[in-house]
Amino acid sequence: MEIRSPVEMLTLASNITTEKARRKAPSLLILSFLAGAFIAFAAEGSTMAAHNLLANPTTIGPARTLMGAIFATGLIMILMAGGELFTGNTLIIIPVLDRKVTVRQMLLNWLLVYIGNLIGCLLIAWMMNLSGLFSASNGLFGGITIKIATDKIYLPFCTAFILGVMCNWLVCLAIWASFASHGSTGKILTLFFVISLFVISGFEHSIANMYYIPAGILAKQNPQWAGMSGISAEQLSALNWFNFAVKNLIPVTLGNIVGGAGMVGVLFRVAFKERD
Repeated sequence: MEIRSPVEMLTLASNITTEKARRKAPSLLILSFLAGAFIAFAAEGSTMAAHNLLANPTTIGPARTLMGAIFATGLIMILMAGGELFTGNTLIIIPVLDRKVTVRQMLLNWLLVYIGNLIGCLLIAWMMNLSGLFSASNGLFGGITIKIATDKIYLPFCTAFILGVMCNWLVCLAIWASFASHGSTGKILTLFFVISLFVISGFEHSIANMYYIPAGILAKQNPQWAGMSGISAEQLSALNWFNFAVKNLIPVTLGNIVGGAGMVGVLFRVAFKERD
C-alpha cells in the first residue's frame, strides 16, 4: 500500500493543525469536551480490565500491556469520530513555524481545548463514582482507582515532567506517523501500537490524569473503596484537588508540551521542511 513521504506528511500535518488553530471557540469547546470524555472512557475501561492484575505486584507488566491495548481506543475514537485533544494539538507549533498561525492563536487553542478536555474527563469521573462500578471485585476496582491517583500526586516534579515529555513524544509520534497512511486501517494500527507503548511504559498523559486523579479523589470518599486501596490515611488526605493541579497536572502538562511541540513538531519540521 502506498504511503506518504515525510515531506508530504509535514505538509498534511501543517494543513490539518492550521485548520485546528482557526476553529471557532464553540466548536473547539464541544470537540475538546468529547475528546476528554473519550480519553476518560479509555482510562476507566483499561483500569477495569486490569484492576485485578494491578493489585498483584508480580503482574504489573501484563496489567500495563492490557491497559495499553484498551487505552489506545481513546485516541482511535478521537481520530475516527472527531475531537480536539490538547496533547495532539501541541503539533500546532508546525503552522506557527510556517507562519500560517500566530503564537496567540496557538495558545488560545491550547487553553480552550485544555478546558474542554478537563470538563469531559471530570464528567466521566463523576459519573463513574455515581455508577457504583467502583464496587467491582468487592471494591477492589475503586481501591485501585484511588491507588493510581495517589501514586501520581507523589511523583517528584522533575519525574512527572520527564514522564510527560516521553508520553507526548509518543502520542504526537503516533499522530505524525498516522499521516503516512491514506486509509483508516493504517491510521488505526499506527495509533494502537504507539499509544499502547506509552501506557505500557508508565508515562504521564495530562488529559488522562484529568480522569485518573479526580476519579481517585471522588472514590476515596467511600470507606470500602478507600480500605481496598491500601493507602494510609495521611496519603489519602494528600489526594486532593490542590495536589492534583500542582503536583501532577502542571509538571505533566509542561512535559507534554515539550514532548509534542518540541520533540515531534519542531524536529520533524526542521528535518523535512523543503527549502529553496
